[in-house]
Amino acid sequence: MWELTKSFRFEAAHALSYTTLGEASQEIHGHSFRAEITIRGEPDPVTGMVMDLGLLDRSLDDLRKTLDHKFLNKIEAIGVPTLENLSRYIWDRVADKGPVVRVGVFRDSCNESCVYFGPKK
Repeated sequence: MWELTKSFRFEAAHALSYTTLGEASQEIHGHSFRAEITIRGEPDPVTGMVMDLGLLDRSLDDLRKTLDHKFLNKIEAIGVPTLENLSRYIWDRVADKGPVVRVGVFRDSCNESCVYFGPKK
């Protein structure tokens, strides 16, 4: 069994209406994000690949464009723009692209991350 991970970076802003971190998090502020999408499977005997990462790259580029330099509160499908909801939002847009097993969203400058393993089965 193999796992492959692709990542992309984006800059985005958000504001949280509820936080224990204080008023600063309730104001509009931005972060540098990194998203990682991990797929798992056996390589195809003909291609030698679990999946064509070029196809995944194109999907991730489209997704990155929907998030990069955006105000996440305005993207209804995210809901409250937390790491948890952002990782689920990304999952929902890549799960049909291949054998996705997890989506991680990282705010390296804050030393924070969230990993989503898909909906409960």
